[in-house]
Amino acid sequence: MRRWRLATASDPQLAAHPSYELDRCCVCGTAVTLEADDVAAPLYEGGTYAAERRAFAPLLEPLRRLAERDRLRFLASVPQGARVLEVGAGDGRFVAMLAAAGFEAHGIEPSPSACEAAARIGAPVVNASAEGAAIDAGAQDAVVFWHALEHTADPGAVVARAREWLAPGGRLIVAVPDLASVQARIGGDRWFHQDVPRHRTHFTRAGLVRLLERTGLRVVRVRHLLVEQNPLGMWQTLLNRLTRERDFAFRLIKRDLGGVDRGTIARDMVVAAIAGPLLVPVALGLELTAGIAGRGGSMVVEAVR
Repeated sequence: MRRWRLATASDPQLAAHPSYELDRCCVCGTAVTLEADDVAAPLYEGGTYAAERRAFAPLLEPLRRLAERDRLRFLASVPQGARVLEVGAGDGRFVAMLAAAGFEAHGIEPSPSACEAAARIGAPVVNASAEGAAIDAGAQDAVVFWHALEHTADPGAVVARAREWLAPGGRLIVAVPDLASVQARIGGDRWFHQDVPRHRTHFTRAGLVRLLERTGLRVVRVRHLLVEQNPLGMWQTLLNRLTRERDFAFRLIKRDLGGVDRGTIARDMVVAAIAGPLLVPVALGLELTAGIAGRGGSMVVEAVR
């Protein structure tokens, strides 16, 4: 590992520091966030993790459903009726969708408020972390980490636990942002998926594959074409090159502009209103090309025990 660069905190009003040092592996290119041990619950309850404004709900709900349906195709190799555990299940929506699709699905989630939201829709999500969850060995046919592994303090240890939960031949499905993506190269410190200090590890394909294989798993597929995260990530990353505030459009939806002066908000609203629609086809075209080339903003890696 070598010292690489500073990364600006995604929610500086909630983070302990305005920026964090990143170290990067000279072999695989994966980076780690230093001094991220101070990540506290407010970072997962507010800021860009807050609920969106109600006025945007009618527009965003169809997009969320489309993204969640797209996730299901990554479990195409898992038979119906299989036991599936989602780690970092959030509000339980995907667990509920898995159950509706015929899987024996449940989840674990460290956020109490997210577990309460899951309970309201009847999704079986237990308040537990990946490190502390009580899961029987060999009890799962598939374990899903959907943008969750990068949040853990020791991803190697977490993957080793997940491997023990899997039955022989069981599948581990991991989705994470890709630090070697076109998005990351365009965005630099303003890349949408550079969410420090929440993201403790910033994986490359090579780094994640090495990690899984060191844990005794066999990687069978890596995919970069995703509906969820990738088009939005490219669009917001491109817009970040024009606005003063990073992730302005996303933070506006999330009611996360506290402390930003009115002049900056007014200026960025004009920029977003004019440039935002124009960047949609550009972002879609760039991300599609990047995904085909194996450089999409996020990747899904499938491995077998």
